[in-house]
Amino acid sequence: MNIFGIDMENVSREELFGRIRQFLDEPTYHQVATVNPEFLLEAERDPAFRAVLRSCDLRTVDGSGIVLAGLLRGERLRRYPGADLMEDLLALAEHEGKSIFFAVNRMGLSSFADISEAVRRRFPRISFDGRDIDFEKIGQEWTNAGTAEIVFCNAGTPIQELFLAGLRAHPGSVRLGIGVGGAFDFLTGKRRRAPERMRSLGIEWLWRLVWEPWRAKRIWKSTAVFLWKTSVNKKIPADR
Repeated sequence: MNIFGIDMENVSREELFGRIRQFLDEPTYHQVATVNPEFLLEAERDPAFRAVLRSCDLRTVDGSGIVLAGLLRGERLRRYPGADLMEDLLALAEHEGKSIFFAVNRMGLSSFADISEAVRRRFPRISFDGRDIDFEKIGQEWTNAGTAEIVFCNAGTPIQELFLAGLRAHPGSVRLGIGVGGAFDFLTGKRRRAPERMRSLGIEWLWRLVWEPWRAKRIWKSTAVFLWKTSVNKKIPADR
């Protein structure tokens, strides 16, 4: 399905995870974007970010607003939220001995120390490293991911996608880069994730509105504004 010039995958979670798993066996770097309505609104506005999204090797459907937009166009889209994908990859990494690097937003709720504690508790045999990064000073802060094969970054859109795209030139051992937004905070318990029932119904936005009312403007944009824009502007020309 294409929204605002961005194509997204519409296959089962099993097939998506199989393709991502295959990326880890290939000798090149791959970037996966877990796309929500905020991504697409930003891509409509920002040509540089739109180009990065188009360059990703895989774009999964994260936000329920995209699923609803698909239904309004007569297409049923299947979601694979970034938080679920990260958990699946952590389990895979522990089982198969893959190493992880956490590129952590220094200004976020969860520090690398918080994440380390949560990961050791839930995945005691996993190999990982990371650091807290000031993404406003990335040139001075970033060195490399060591021997990691997977990099997770929570800098938020569009910074995390731009950062991960920058690894493509000199990836070292990294085979997979994924922006995970607020997933670190779910992992550490700093934020409460919506119950499974609400997630399956696609109404996490209501949970966030109740527990995080300061997000009301963002929720409005990613629901009402996004659906209105998708109804009047179905595709952006490739050369815009």
